[in-house]
Formats: sequence, structure tokens, C-alpha cells
Amino acid sequence: MATSNDFRFTRRGFLGAAPAVLAGSLMTWPARGEELLEPSNPRATVGDEAEPNWETRRTLTVGPNKADLVGADEKVIQAGVDSLAAQGGGTLRILPGTYRLRNAVSLRSGVRISGSGTDSVLVKAPEAKSQLAEDSLAWEQEVTLANPGGFEVGDGVCLRVDNVWHQGHFIIRRTLVARSGNRFKLDQPLNDDNFTRQGHAHITTLFPLICGDGVKDAVIENITLDGAKAQQETLEHFWGNFLGGIWLNRCNRARIRNVTSRASAADGISWQTSHDALVEDCHCYDNVGFGLHAGSGSQRPIARRNKLERNHIGFYFCWGVRYGLVENNVILDSERYGVHLGDKDTDNIVRHNEIQRSGEAGVVFSETEKGYSPDRNRLENNRIVDSGPENGVAIDVQGQTDAVAIVRNDLGESRQPLRRIGIRIGAHAGQVQLLENRIEGFALNVSDLRRSVA
Repeated sequence: MATSNDFRFTRRGFLGAAPAVLAGSLMTWPARGEELLEPSNPRATVGDEAEPNWETRRTLTVGPNKADLVGADEKVIQAGVDSLAAQGGGTLRILPGTYRLRNAVSLRSGVRISGSGTDSVLVKAPEAKSQLAEDSLAWEQEVTLANPGGFEVGDGVCLRVDNVWHQGHFIIRRTLVARSGNRFKLDQPLNDDNFTRQGHAHITTLFPLICGDGVKDAVIENITLDGAKAQQETLEHFWGNFLGGIWLNRCNRARIRNVTSRASAADGISWQTSHDALVEDCHCYDNVGFGLHAGSGSQRPIARRNKLERNHIGFYFCWGVRYGLVENNVILDSERYGVHLGDKDTDNIVRHNEIQRSGEAGVVFSETEKGYSPDRNRLENNRIVDSGPENGVAIDVQGQTDAVAIVRNDLGESRQPLRRIGIRIGAHAGQVQLLENRIEGFALNVSDLRRSVA
């Protein structure tokens, strides 16, 4: 496992350089004792996260044959993960092969999952779907299926119901743990809502390929995840983030490297309220949702050298993501935006990215309710080309966005200018610093709607 010491050095360098880069007042970064020295050769000490670079760690192999654990599904992979976790952590090597999953592989703290690149493929099994034949109430732990064909004990499932008292619907994840005819027991009670026939309750075999909930120091690397979206139900983007290639929730210091996440009916890689996540050298493409999704409340994410192609949005800053760094990524052919910043996403840096052929805008600071704007972000040294339709915008600053720096970006249009705009600043935006941007090929380089407000 990569040591936390290495990451601290990277994070320290990033934060230490930030004040000069950010021209002082645009952002406020967490204070850090720069006079303190980082340990050069720490000793393993109980409760301390700094460790030396151990030459050898405990390793298990999983594969279709000639492995410590033989098999080609989520059960054998999970057995390896759990075995390592029970003995203090280590590396699970996924040998070449195609592994067909009927449920998610759940991460454990201190365990590394390391594949063989494009030769180790985790693919989602085709979806089964059924209406509920009877109501299942919030305090119950079972469901009765109208059409149980295709469902098996051990399946990861998603239950959905339209809320009959309020607008909208609920979606929850569970696992089938026992069966009697068309009745299945769930691993947990429903407890989120009543799943009623009146609310058109139904169940589907939907799940993320790899998930983590409340774990720390987990690593996923050198593996291919195939969501087989042609054989899955596509969910709305709001709910689909936890059914993609990787889904993390409340996980700290996750490392995701050299992962291919493709053809998901939801997101490629999503982490929610997960701090100090590092996602680098990954390839996320042809996902119905977002390529990379830095989810609500996540602090200090780093995403670099990733390639994000043909996703709904390339990189998505969700609610309250702060002190993030998105750099040196290639983001191509996003259905809507290359990069999205929204509600309370503040103090982030987006720099040195190549963003091409976004469906609506290259980068958007989205319109939010008052007091929730994406403030104090810096957009620097990006190349943004051919954004949107005939009225597309390379950089769109909407709503009451304030204290934004847009510096030394190269914005270009190789198509006809038509009604295309390089930078658009909304009528209610606050301070927007524009400095040394190169803008070519647009009908209008900068549209500052603030000037039209009396």
C-alpha cells in the first residue's frame, strides 16, 4: 500500500504553494505548520498513520485457476478481501480473467485490490427486475416478488418506490440473503420508506462493482470495470451515483489508480463525503452518469492525469466539495459539461486540463440558491475547445458566483462563431477575475451581463 507519508508530501506541497498561486485573497487555505519536518523514516507506531515503505506485505491471489483462491465472481474476490482485512491488511491480486459479478465487492480498511490492467475485468451480470407482489413496510426485512425469475440469494439489489405522500421516490441498496419461493429476506430492514404496490415498488439487481462504506486507506488499482449498461436499467443522475463502477461513502484516504471504468448505467467513479481521495491515471468512458463524481462534503480530493470520455459530465463537483485539485486531465465529448461546480463547492483549483467538445459548456459554475454559490475557485491554464451547440459557452459563470479567478486559459472554437461565447458572466455574479486568457473563434469573447444591471 502506498504510504500516507508520500501523500502528505504531495498535499503539503500543493497547499504550501496555494497562497502564491491564488493571489492572496481569492481563497483561504487551511493553516499548516510549515516549520515542521516530515518523517523521513518513520517506525510503525500504534495509532500513527505514517509508516515506512515496507518491502513485502501480505498478498493473496484470486483467479480462475492457479491462484490462492480459485473462482471468477464477487464471492471469491470478497473472500480474499475479508481474509486480508482479518489479518491486518495487505494486497489482493486479481489475476487475468473475466469476473462476473452479481453483487458489489466491498472494500475493507487497509486492503489493496490490484488487478492486471485490461486483462482483469469485473463485469456486471445482466439485470433482473420485478414488481413487488405484496407491500413491504419500513420495519420489515423481506420482499415478495411478482416475477422472481433471474433473482438469486446473494444478489445485490436496488429497491425503488414512488413516494405517494410526497413528490419523488426512494431508492435503496440491499442484498438478498435467504429465499422461500418468491419471498426473499434482505440483509437489512427497509427502514427508509414503505415499499408499496400503490407506489409502484419494484426491485432490480443493480449495484456498484466495487464499493466502500466507512473504510480508510483502501487502494484500487490496475483493474477494468465494465458496467454492461446495455443490460442494465439507467437511473436518474441524482440516484445513479451509488450504482456505478466504484462507489465510496464516508471513506478516507482512498487511492484509485490506473482503473478503467466503462459503460456504467450510472457514474464511472463516485466518492461521497470521502476525504483526501486520490484518483489518478484512470480512464472513465461511456458512462451514463459522471466520469468522476466528487460527492457531497468531500474535502481535499485530487484528480489528475485521468481521461474522461463520453460521460454525461466529465468531472462533477457535488455539494460542498472544498480544497480540491483537478489537474492534467483530458475530458472529451461530455454530454453536458466538461467540469461542473455547484452548491457550496469552494476553494478548488482546476488547472492544466484539456476539455474538448462538451455538449453545453466546457466549464460551468452553476446557478444555485442564494448563499450556496460556488465561490473562491480558480480556473487556470486549461485548454477548452469547441464547447456546446451554436450558442455554446466555453466558461459559464452563473448565478451569484463570487471571487472566481479565470487565468491564462486557452479558449478556442474551430467551428463557425455563430452565437458562441468564450466567457459568460451572469447578471448577478460577484467578483470574477479575468487575466491573460487567450480567446479565439467566438462570436463574442466575453459577455459580462453584470453591466446591463442598473
